[in-house]
Order: sequence, then structure tokens, then C-alpha cells
Amino acid sequence: MIIKASQRGGAKKLGLHLLKTEENEHVTVHEMRGFVSDDLIGAMKESHAVAQGTKCQKHLFSVSFNPPCEADVTDAQFEDAADRYEESCGLSGQPRALVFHEKEGRRHMHAVWSRIDAETMKAKELGLYKYKARELSKQLYLEHNWQMPRGLIDAREADPRNFTLEEWQECKRMGKNARNVKGQVQDCWAISDNRHAFEAALSENGMWLVRGDRRGYVAVTHEGETISLSRYIGKKSKELEAKLGKADDLRSVDDTKAYIAQELSPTFERLISEAKDTAEEKRAELDSQRIELVERQRADRHKLSSDQKERFDRETLERSARLNTGLRGLWDRLTGRHRQIIQENMDAANSANERDRHEREALVRAQANERRRLQSDIQAAREREKQMLDDLYKDRAKLDVYEEPVESVAFPENDRLEALRQQAQNDTQDRLQRLRNNDQSTGYQGPELER
Repeated sequence: MIIKASQRGGAKKLGLHLLKTEENEHVTVHEMRGFVSDDLIGAMKESHAVAQGTKCQKHLFSVSFNPPCEADVTDAQFEDAADRYEESCGLSGQPRALVFHEKEGRRHMHAVWSRIDAETMKAKELGLYKYKARELSKQLYLEHNWQMPRGLIDAREADPRNFTLEEWQECKRMGKNARNVKGQVQDCWAISDNRHAFEAALSENGMWLVRGDRRGYVAVTHEGETISLSRYIGKKSKELEAKLGKADDLRSVDDTKAYIAQELSPTFERLISEAKDTAEEKRAELDSQRIELVERQRADRHKLSSDQKERFDRETLERSARLNTGLRGLWDRLTGRHRQIIQENMDAANSANERDRHEREALVRAQANERRRLQSDIQAAREREKQMLDDLYKDRAKLDVYEEPVESVAFPENDRLEALRQQAQNDTQDRLQRLRNNDQSTGYQGPELER
């Protein structure tokens, strides 16, 4: 499983984030160890209070354990991963909380440790915790026979399309997936040998190469959003100029936006709008199914928890009733029968706990499989929507191919088109005049006069 770790403060904020059900379909606080408080928010406040006695600002160690989506990982396997990472980082015995999150059929675990040693009132040094997380991830993939990501096998093959928060926010404004946009730009760069080829490749994806106000090269999307080519491609400005040359003869950002606004085809706008409306209806339908499924799953889990508690209380009373009182109880103590019954009750209680745990895990596994099937439909709908919109964007971009830069909003393309239309009209009038002259010379009066 992929392990991501960070040192941080903001105890209460972290606690509230881990308990958010808006972003997660199921949230389960699995373990609270070493805290006086038995709830997560109280434990985070407690950790913050202890840290006030030190100079440590990042007194929490937050780690996420993310197995492959299709893997069925038991609670014990998650706990084992947390224990091993805890030991490697020197946090054994430190207060910790384990929280399970489930979303879109994928289950992962968050672990939070307090770094403050209560005896020495010093923060535990974590050392190379990112390297240790990577090594443990490899071991877990090998032990469970999961397909290891290429980036985990060799760091040089990690996904080059990782995007920053700034890039994600840009793409969110455009209504696109950040990884798709960044991938399109990088693909255009990879297949292009010069600026002309790069412009053509961007155009097929509904983007224009322009001269930036502060940067040498930027791209403008069909929606008028400006993106940094240097950041998206991962190249410095000098490397861009070495391949593309100077950007002085390109349109400015404002001229390009004006060009796009004037030249976009209304037909494609209508088609794109209809495609988005259709996709929105499908998303609403699937989201309704998702909400209904999550509510039903939560109800099933609540019912199981209530049934198990009721059964536990009943079995506890039955086990207690096996212990005799009075003279019989005294005789049982003298003969050792009392100790034997206590041991049998402890074994029965452990078996009951193990049975309950297996029931919970079986329900979680069944619900995850059900959620994955729905997520498969959701993903398929997303892919269909993306493909349809990509095709429309590419077809529309073909209408906006230009050869000369636009110096102002009075576009040369429009002047040339108007000149061609005027020339065609003049040619038509000349042909009509020649026909009239020919009719007059032959005495032809037209169809009505001839009759």
C-alpha cells in the first residue's frame, strides 16, 4: 500500500478533517491508544495541550495507508502496517489514533501519532520517515502480491503529470480534470519538433500558443483560461525558447481571448452545452444511486452494530450466570472449578469478539464490492463524457486555425474572408451581366415573355 506521511500542527483542524463525512461515505474511528480522551477531537486537543509545554510546533505525525483499490485488506493487516511503520520511526508506545475512510469503493486508513514524549517533554525525532515509508510500501506490495506501481519500483518512473494545488485550481476553474489537461499539454510537447508542430498539436486540443504578459510562452484554452507552459511541461523558459524560438510574433493573451470570443462557432457551443447537460443528467442519476447506496450501507452497519451489542450483553449475562454464588460458589473456589469457569468465559468472550470482527469485515467487504460496481458505472460515464467533449473541442478547434498573428481585435482573418466574399459577389454580378448581354444580342425575352 502507498504510505504518505507528514509532520504537522493544527490538531483540532486535523481531527475535524478526519471525521468529515461530506467527502467520505463511511468514517470509522478504529483505535484510540494512549489518550485520556476516548474521542478523536478530545484526543487532538489533548495532544495540543501537551505540546504547549514544549517548543515543538508540528507535534503530530499524520500518515495515510492506501492499498490498491481492488484489494480486500483486513483490519489486522492495516494495524500491522501501522505497527511496523511506528516501530521504524521510533514511535512505539506513543499515543495514536487510527481512522478508516471509505469512498468510491476504496478503503484506506489514517494514523495520527503524538510526537511528544510525556516523560522527557521532547518531540520524537523521525529521521528519514519518507524513505522508510517508501521501503515499507515496497515490502507490503511484495508480501500481498499486489501489482506494484512503476513509480514505486523506480522513482524516475513516477508519474510526471503530478500537479500542484495552483495547477489544480486553474483546471477546476476550467471545469476539467487537472491530470487530463496537464497530460494533453505534455503530450503535445513530446510529439512536436518545432513551434509550428506544437501550435498545431495544441490547436487539436482546443488550446492556443500565445505570448504571455510576464512569461515568454503561455497557452490559452477555448474557455479563455491562461495556463503556464513552463509549469505544466516542467521546462524552464530558456528550454522553451530553444525549441520554439522567440514569442515576440505571437498574439498577446488579450488578443487571443478576443479572437476566441469572436470566432467560436455557435453550433459547437450549442453541441457542447447539450453534451454537458446530458452528462449532468447522467451524473445526477448516478449520484442519486450513490447517495441511496451509502445511506442503506450506513443503516446496515448501524443495525449490525446494534445487533452485536445486544448479543454481547446477552452473552455476557449468560457467562456471568455460570458462576455459582453462596456455598456452591465457595465449593467451586475450593475445588478450582471457579477458576476454570472464568477461563472458559474469557475464551468464549474472545471467540465472540473474533466472531463479531469477522462479521464486520465481511459486511465492509461486501459493501465495498457493491460500491465498486457502482463506481465502475460512474467512471464509465465520466469517460464517455470526456471523450464526447474532447471530440467536440477538437472539431471546433479546427474551425479556428489561423496563419497570421492578430495584432488587434480587427482580425486579418476576418478581413480576408470579407474580401473573398466581396470578390465572389463581384464575379457573380459580372457573369449575370454577360448573360444578359448575350440574351439581348440573340433576342431571347426570358421564359414569361416567350410564352
